[in-house]
This record gives sequence, C-alpha cells and structure tokens, in this order.
Amino acid sequence: MTEKVKYIPTIGIECHVQLCTKTKLFSEVDNDARQKSPNSCVSPVDYGLPGMLPRLNKMAVRYAVRAGLALNSEINLQSRFDRKHYFYPDLPKGYQITQLFHPIIGAGYVELPSGSKIRIEHAHLEEDAGKLSHESGDSLVDLNRAGTPLVEIVSMPDIHSAVEAREYTKELWRVMTYAGVTFGDLYNGNMRFDVNISIAPESSDKLGTRAEVKNLNSFRSVERAVEYEIKRQSKLLGKGEKVVQETRGWSDATGETTSQRSKEEAQDYRYMPEPDIPPLNLRPEVVDEERANLPIMPAEYRAKFNDILGSDTVEILLDYRPLMEKLAELDDNKAAKKIANLFSSVLLAEENASLLNDELPSKEQLLDLVAMNEKNELSSTGMKEVFLKFFDPEMHYKDTLTIAKELGVVQENNLEELEKIVDAVLAKPETQQAQADFKAGQEKVIGFLVGQVMKESHGKANPSAVQDILRKKLQ
Repeated sequence: MTEKVKYIPTIGIECHVQLCTKTKLFSEVDNDARQKSPNSCVSPVDYGLPGMLPRLNKMAVRYAVRAGLALNSEINLQSRFDRKHYFYPDLPKGYQITQLFHPIIGAGYVELPSGSKIRIEHAHLEEDAGKLSHESGDSLVDLNRAGTPLVEIVSMPDIHSAVEAREYTKELWRVMTYAGVTFGDLYNGNMRFDVNISIAPESSDKLGTRAEVKNLNSFRSVERAVEYEIKRQSKLLGKGEKVVQETRGWSDATGETTSQRSKEEAQDYRYMPEPDIPPLNLRPEVVDEERANLPIMPAEYRAKFNDILGSDTVEILLDYRPLMEKLAELDDNKAAKKIANLFSSVLLAEENASLLNDELPSKEQLLDLVAMNEKNELSSTGMKEVFLKFFDPEMHYKDTLTIAKELGVVQENNLEELEKIVDAVLAKPETQQAQADFKAGQEKVIGFLVGQVMKESHGKANPSAVQDILRKKLQ
C-alpha cells in the first residue's frame, strides 16, 4: 500500500494599503471617493491625457514612512519610481507608476499575537488602478480609485497554514489602522490581499509551484481561500498532475477559486524608470518626525494590558482602536479592568454594538462610574445602565452622578434609612415564615428577605448592606 504523502503549505501575502491622504498620489483630486458618484473624482492626470505630468504627494511619502516604521522596517532615504506596463480598461495610461528596483520601505516584520514573526521583504509606494464592475454581460469602469496612493506590503513566505494567514492579515490591518495611514475599510477595498500559495512534500527542500489568489478583502476570505487551494493542489499532486502557476479569483458564494490568467513575471511588465518623477531623497529628519508621531501600536497595548485584562479581552478590544486608546487614558489598572469588561461584554454585545460611535465617554465619566460602583453607590446592573447612557446623544454630555440620579439607580447606603426599611419588611406577615426558617438554619431564605427589602426600597437599597442588617437582626 502506497504511503500517503504529507504536503507542507508555504504562503506569502501581498497587501495593498490605500493611504488616507486628502488628495491622490500624483494629482490634486479628492482621495476619499466613498459614496461619490462614479468618475467624479478624476483629473486629467488620472485619465492619462497627453502632456499631463504627475506631481508627487508629500503626505503620501510621509504616510509611507510611517507605515514602514509601524512594520519595524528600514526606511530607504533614497528611492525611485518605475513604470509597470499593462493594458486594462481601469488603467487609462497603459502603465502604473510604482516602485520595483528601489522601494521606500525595506526589510521588516509583523509580530503576531502568538509571538511568531512574519518577515516583510519590502513595501513600495504606488498608485492604484480604477475599479471594474460587471453587470449583465457589460463591464463598467469607475476611475475614482485611479491614482489613489497605495503601499504594497510584500511578506516573505513565512506562513504555513490558513489560520496563520488569517492572523497575519488581521494583525497587518491593525498595525496599519493604528498607525493612522489608512481608513482600513475592508468592504470598500482600503486594504486588499493577494495570497500566494504553494505546497510541497514534507521531505522536499524546494517550494512547489504557486498560485496567486487576487483581491481578497476579508480575513475570513483569506483563510477560506488558502484552505481551498491547499486541498485543490494536494488533489492535483496526488493524481500525478502538475500545479499551474497562475492568477486565480475567489468566490465567497461558492467557496472556490477559479483560474483567471497565467501568472506574469516582472519582464512581462516591461519595467522602466519613471522619467517624469525624479528620484526621491528623504531627509533623516522626516523619518525622525514620523517615528515621534507614531501612535501606540497593538504590540505595545498587549504588553501593557495582557496581564491586567487577559489576552482574550485584549484581542477583542484591539479591533476597536478608540476603545484601546480610551483604556490607556485611565492610568488605573483596577478601573481599566472594569471598563474593559464593559466595553467587551456590554458595549460590543450584539444588541448594543450600534451604540459605538465617535463620541466616547470622557475619562472623568468612566473613572467616576468605577468609583461609584466601588463605593456601593451603583450596583453592577446600575453601572451597566449608566454606562450605556454615555452613548445616548441626549445624555452623553452629563456627568456620571447626574445620569445615575436621572435613571434612579443610585443605591441607598444610609444605614439608618436601610434599617427602617428592613424593620418594615420584617414586620410584614408574609416574611414571618422565612424569618423562622432562617433561624432554624435555612441560610438560603436570606435571599428572599433581601429581595423583599429591595422591592420595598424600589431597588435603591445596597444589597450587601441589607444582608448585613438582616443577619444581625435575625441572629
């Protein structure tokens, strides 16, 4: 019986990151074309009209530098642009201005939550092409995206499973959005992934023939496409057939990849130095300024909060940069732990997720909320009610105590007042049997009596204080 061959997958990923500059890479046109009508954010430069010369966007260069620093990469002070020729309806010039031979970002790495590092070969600055839509046999072109500044991040083939591919793309998304260089809207293509997958026998010292799956725009799609390709290529090799080097498309609906075209090599694009843009020479001060402006990155948040909150909670909250920034403001580990729990289990709960907006509670509101809970002025339930009102447009500007009073959830802690309420409850005929049962050793009935006091106080009594008073009176 023939022994089944075990195949090892090897995966490299190219990620196109649209930079969130105000204008495009080589023209003074609005770069944020979301919800704009097709072909309304285009200039003669983007159309490739004769005589129109590109002018390099200074902020795009700075964002590229910042992206490189976020990738733990070397920044090349000297870089240059090249022309990559290909003819397609979404590229009016017939060539793309990119960087091949001298990219602005050198070798670096992305550290995954697991601690493993995926090396970055390089990342280069380039312009995006337009977008094609296919409807009823027709193809429609929208050039709003043409000329959008991109950083293309090329990983080394350090990924060896579908799960690791998903983790890498998710962490890359976090790194780029935390660096503030992209809107990070995957649905609208702000980040897109081209995944190269090959498999080879475990005993082989050579990589297999790779297939490239283009334009994936979700972490789940990356994982599913890699899983499918590993199975498809394993099946081909198992039958003695060859894997063809090609570009393939992915369908979320069918869960399959399909062949699109044979994979081009660099020579097929007839690269040449871009004659209209001089070499880029960066001053070292520019790199130093961007390094100083780099915000707190995901790895730093993990180092700060993992021991306090637990890694599972941290990983949930890392998907929401404003929430992590708000936690970092608190400077109080005990308060941060309680607020993190409210963020992850209350605010991000399915029924409340729509409340998350740009208007987050202030540091003072959150610290006061924790303080009131610790002083037994707010129960856990009351704390949640007040917390959710922080996101109500009609109440978010009010201080914590005011909101709590308006909701009627401030707990009564005046022992004299509580004792009067307890006495009133103990005098009621319907509590006499429970009192007798408690005195006979049935501890559980204390809950019933506490409940009666809470009912009498309209939920404002401090349950812990009530139980203490009850025990003293009944014993």
